[in-house]
Amino acid sequence: MNPFTAEVVGTMLLVLFGDGAVAAVLLNKSKAQNSGWIVIATGWAMAVAVGVYAVGRISGGHLNPAVTLGLAIAGKFPWRQVPGYIAGQLLGACLGAGLVWLAYHAHWRETEDTVAKLSVFSTVPAIRRLPANLVTEIIGTFALVLGVLAITANNAPAQSGLTPLLVGFLVWGIGLSLGGPTGYAINPARDLGPRLAHALLPIPNKGSSDWAYSWVPVLGPIVGGMVGAIAYVGLFGA
Repeated sequence: MNPFTAEVVGTMLLVLFGDGAVAAVLLNKSKAQNSGWIVIATGWAMAVAVGVYAVGRISGGHLNPAVTLGLAIAGKFPWRQVPGYIAGQLLGACLGAGLVWLAYHAHWRETEDTVAKLSVFSTVPAIRRLPANLVTEIIGTFALVLGVLAITANNAPAQSGLTPLLVGFLVWGIGLSLGGPTGYAINPARDLGPRLAHALLPIPNKGSSDWAYSWVPVLGPIVGGMVGAIAYVGLFGA
């Protein structure tokens, strides 16, 4: 498997488990319906850990354009590979969202709430104030990239195979602490790919894909990831 395919597969698993957890909680007649935010946050944490474990030895398991850009800024990843990684991540996110749609096929018609349907695929802010929403995404991704760089700099967890699990814990903490305002995309591919899938898939009475908001979970994580990488280099050195 080459790094491009690894990023496709890893990001597909990320979105399959993460968006799958959201679908389980939000869609009508799901056995996990109304099980709450802790289930969603835990689902995304486990999704990250599984995705990184699956392909980390091949591509590094970035699964996130903000992480890829952050690693490049920190001098830990070659810039020439950045476009291919991001393309793989976007494709994988679309595929993962398609699998979630298929797995919950019977539940879309049973769910009347169009916002809930969109929320399965992409982030929806709790209070729609775009500047504030953007700041939240910047802060969350700043914490993510700074944390990823700090965790991966430690040799002991890498040698023992604990690094993907620790990154999953990091995402879990971000979701529990900073996820409430926007649903914490902290990953442009994780939001944009599934949002595109939402627009294209034949979901009954799905409503708008809310493209007017879509730039926030793309630009915010990119900015936050860059700032996180610059902060890491400034604080810890490359």
